[in-house]
Amino acid sequence: MASLGSAPHATDPQVRIGHVHLKVADLKRALAFYSGVLGLEVMQQMGDSAAFLSAGGYHHHLALNTWESLGGSPPDAGATGLYHTAILYPTRAALADAFRRVVSAGIELEGAADHGVSESLYLRDPDANGVELTWDKPKEQWPRSANGRLAMFTRPLDLHELFSEPPPDLHLSSGPRDL
Repeated sequence: MASLGSAPHATDPQVRIGHVHLKVADLKRALAFYSGVLGLEVMQQMGDSAAFLSAGGYHHHLALNTWESLGGSPPDAGATGLYHTAILYPTRAALADAFRRVVSAGIELEGAADHGVSESLYLRDPDANGVELTWDKPKEQWPRSANGRLAMFTRPLDLHELFSEPPPDLHLSSGPRDL
């Protein structure tokens, strides 16, 4: 058995996380956030028990259900579980557009950071699940150490600058993509 932190072989570089499936207490409330505020498209809904959402017409990037959690409460602080779901936007302009919608909806941020490789906004959905809204900077801009290794960091993100980013040109989309 391989030791922690090492792998006997690297996985295919095209592997992606396919989708996230969240347990929610109230499907309508969750849809108001993920579809109403963040703008994900409802691809299919199964009554008041489940919904499948996406960007760009993909079958689903995010699924929501109440199968085991209808009326439930968030996990206690200090419990294990999902830290956050990251929604990856294709450009800084698209992230800024999402940020403006979050602000307009009166949703508070828990944090905002420039990580060198990406810029991220952190918030909670109505069920207290962590949500990261992020965009990756071009690889050639990623910080590197003197020996060429990745040198990520966490610095404050200028929210005023992000808010004033021009809106994205949504007509340039090339179709479905991973979030």
